[in-house]
Amino acid sequence: MVETTTTRQVRGACPHDCPDTCALVTTVQDGRAIKVQGNPAHPATAGVLCTKVSHYAERTNHPERLLTPLKRVGRKGEGRFEPVGWDEALDAIAARLQAIAARDPQAILPYSYCGTMGLVQGESMAMRFFHKLGASLLDRTICASAGAEALNQTYGNRVGMKVEFFAEARLIVIWGSNSIASNLHFWRLANEAKRQGAKLVCIDPRRSETAEKCHEHIQLLPGTDAALALALMHELVVNDWLDHDYIAQHTLGWEGLRERAMRWTPERAAQVCGVPAEQIRALARDYGTTKPAAIRLNYGMQRVRGGGNAVRAIACLPALTGAWRHRAGGMLLSTSGYFPTDKAALQRPDLLAGRTPRTINMVQIGDDLLRPASPAFGPAIEAVVVYNSNPLAVAPESGLVARGFGREDLFTVVLEQFATDTVDYADYVLPATTQLEHWDIHSSYGHTDVLLNRPAIAPMGQARTNTDVFRALARRMGFADPCFSDSDEALCRTAFGDRVDFNVLLEEGFASLQVADAPFAEGRFPTASGRCEFFSERLARQGLDGLPDHLPNYEAAGTSERYPLAMISPPARNFLNSSFVNVQSLRDIEGEPLLELHASDAAARGIADGAIVRVFNDRGDYLVRARVSRRARPGVVNGLGIWWRKLGLGGTNVNQLTSQKLTDLGRAPVFYDCLVEVQPA
Repeated sequence: MVETTTTRQVRGACPHDCPDTCALVTTVQDGRAIKVQGNPAHPATAGVLCTKVSHYAERTNHPERLLTPLKRVGRKGEGRFEPVGWDEALDAIAARLQAIAARDPQAILPYSYCGTMGLVQGESMAMRFFHKLGASLLDRTICASAGAEALNQTYGNRVGMKVEFFAEARLIVIWGSNSIASNLHFWRLANEAKRQGAKLVCIDPRRSETAEKCHEHIQLLPGTDAALALALMHELVVNDWLDHDYIAQHTLGWEGLRERAMRWTPERAAQVCGVPAEQIRALARDYGTTKPAAIRLNYGMQRVRGGGNAVRAIACLPALTGAWRHRAGGMLLSTSGYFPTDKAALQRPDLLAGRTPRTINMVQIGDDLLRPASPAFGPAIEAVVVYNSNPLAVAPESGLVARGFGREDLFTVVLEQFATDTVDYADYVLPATTQLEHWDIHSSYGHTDVLLNRPAIAPMGQARTNTDVFRALARRMGFADPCFSDSDEALCRTAFGDRVDFNVLLEEGFASLQVADAPFAEGRFPTASGRCEFFSERLARQGLDGLPDHLPNYEAAGTSERYPLAMISPPARNFLNSSFVNVQSLRDIEGEPLLELHASDAAARGIADGAIVRVFNDRGDYLVRARVSRRARPGVVNGLGIWWRKLGLGGTNVNQLTSQKLTDLGRAPVFYDCLVEVQPA
């Protein structure tokens, strides 16, 4: 008998929360995924993957994959379950949700974010289900909404440069981004520009891997980015490094912004930012006199009280110098506003049928799970359905989150691939597919291509797609609308309708949007005025400042004797939020949870490199290994995240210390607006 081996390759897309949205090729041998590689035919990502996604086959085939439905048999948080059949699990879940909905469907809350960035396995069938049910709405703001709202107010949408033209820039300012770890393909382009003589400047409180490889690092204090941007404007005005014609033709509110900027001398900003005034002047000189100059902004710097204002201030800079005239000039934070996604067709808000459920902000889930019923709040939350998220690890003030999910009267359903911290608190766990096992379609926030993901292998074990789960629940709840029968491929076709050629996606795996090389060379911003709006009338009508300004952190460095250290919590290089923490090869690289602190701060506290330390504030404490490192500046510690709580030294992670306060714009979290003290454990 002759044994034959069948091998094939399937095109797909990376599902993870990263600007790059890489095109994938999965090699399948006898029905098993054996290798995941980048698709070399995709120009934006050029066949290159990050270390994390290079290990995606290991993640899919992981021996700890959840492959059967589970029912809780222990106490909340113990993670003790027994296997249960799909029908039994779905029948029980539907019955419990129906009973709660009969009293008030707003007592049911979906909780999800970007565990997958896919438009189908993310918020398509799931939102149809919750809209039809009339459940509470979730304000999905835990990552990017402060910066997104800032772009909406300044540019009219989340739009910017085409990433490929950074390779032609003569100056690149990388602001609030560790691009080597979180934006690999942009870094490839920045290096290309560097080889052609471009200067690279990194602005970041941490001396990251990216900062080390730039020509200059401006290591400012957390939450002071708007002060730096306003001081740069001051110098642009004083030295007349301005494009007066562009300002006159294509901006709105210049006189007011100019007046504000003139209050921000480099000396004043230096005091606030904790950097030398001459370094600010030198950056302003470089930015004002180098053409083309490009800014790559990322989301780290908006996770503070004034994060939205900071993004607005930085977004004004390219219009002052006319950098938008060049295709290699301007700014990029997000390209997501270019994508013609038909969210209404995917999510069907019409199924609400005129109802207006309350909205719960996901950042404040800890408080809200513990909040009793009241006229202002509405019914207490009685059920949570979690998918594409791990709130026990990723939400701020996680001690409260654990208390909330620990309520014995809270009914919790979790769709998951692995036994995360959140799974430990579930009543029912439903095994979910990975990206290699389902259809999906993706936009991007770092380039302008739509990508299609085809299933490379059949779902492993009894895993089901998110869409299948919500279809099955809809049937059991008696939802007869035809939309609950749409297949995943049909949903992929619905996402962009006829605005993207689906046949091209089927054939190539990706399709490029038609976006001008220099989209704002002649203004034409997608604002109501068609101009870059330094002054936002919409913000003014909300009672907010129409001009960008510096807003000090809620917990600004140097303002507390009890907690003298500012803490930021940037991602560990080999994790993505809380994903990949359980992949052994990647965890082996990271080693263990670390807190980076400067030698002067360590010496003042008697802390040796490698010691176990207690990091604490009024919200809780966290045990972690200290790394005395030049990556930290004096007065600031870096708590690298996001480890699962159960894998931490004391059963907590860095989010035990972060607060549930919200940003100035966009109702986003303030993870990097946090004061702590550190002592030997």
